Amino acid sequence: MQKYDLCCIGHITLDKVVTPKNTVYMPGGTSFYCSHAIRHFDDINYKLVTILAESEMKVVHDLRDKGIEVKAIPSKFSVYFENIYSENQDNRIQRVLEKADPFTIEHIDGSDSRIFLLGALLADDFPIELVKHLSKKALVAIDCQGYLREVRNESVYAIDWKDKKDVLRYVHFLKANEEEMEVITGLGNIKKGAQQLYDWGVKEVLITLGSAGSVIYDGQSFYRIPAYVPFEVVDATGCGDTYLTGYLYQRAKGMDIQSAGEFAAAMATIKIETSGPFKGSKKDVIERINTAVQHLPEI
Repeated sequence: MQKYDLCCIGHITLDKVVTPKNTVYMPGGTSFYCSHAIRHFDDINYKLVTILAESEMKVVHDLRDKGIEVKAIPSKFSVYFENIYSENQDNRIQRVLEKADPFTIEHIDGSDSRIFLLGALLADDFPIELVKHLSKKALVAIDCQGYLREVRNESVYAIDWKDKKDVLRYVHFLKANEEEMEVITGLGNIKKGAQQLYDWGVKEVLITLGSAGSVIYDGQSFYRIPAYVPFEVVDATGCGDTYLTGYLYQRAKGMDIQSAGEFAAAMATIKIETSGPFKGSKKDVIERINTAVQHLPEI
């Protein structure tokens, strides 16, 4: 069985993105943004496991044409999101118009990886048994946003993560923004919230603060990751996914936490300047770290 550095598991979605400038339809989801970002780095062994409808299978064909290994499982529907942004790109109104089948342990058979990234879009995407199973094989990474989404009459509502303590004990990397952190922990203070997540089992807690930067906590130190000021804000969809992808890429390659966080933040900045997924190179990311205006987060 082939050993991967990083395996992303998640639904590819159909996204309708509405901004003050225009309305576009595009594929999306953590799996989509992660795969398109990682394909620009030729020094990592990567695989995608996804579930989607036949109508969206052209996205899989495109990824394969670009050199990404994909295991695609058919579903009656793909996940269909509508994202509406105001002038403040940190704010978003979201609806879910269709849902795909959830993942099972059987879907992951044949995928052996050092890190599994679970790109949860909705709370029922990944059963606890699957997370526990993967944690016995590798390090598990989760972006918590999907676990905090409840769909009611197509509208998405923020909820608490009801099984959080059962799941987080198996998670090595967790990414949350400051609002999500407060929902999960009940704590608004970044340090206290990160410490609580660590106490529940997470080994590396990544708290993103939008345009203010991010903070990473490993149980010993708080790493202040700067925000790199973009030349222009075009499309924030997928920025969090791009950030986490960049971080896991560098951690899988042996990079230290601070450097991996800075790489991740610079990747997200480059991504926000264009519509669609990250289109830069490793050289572009390093240049941005060295030249961009930076804002360090206050914690």
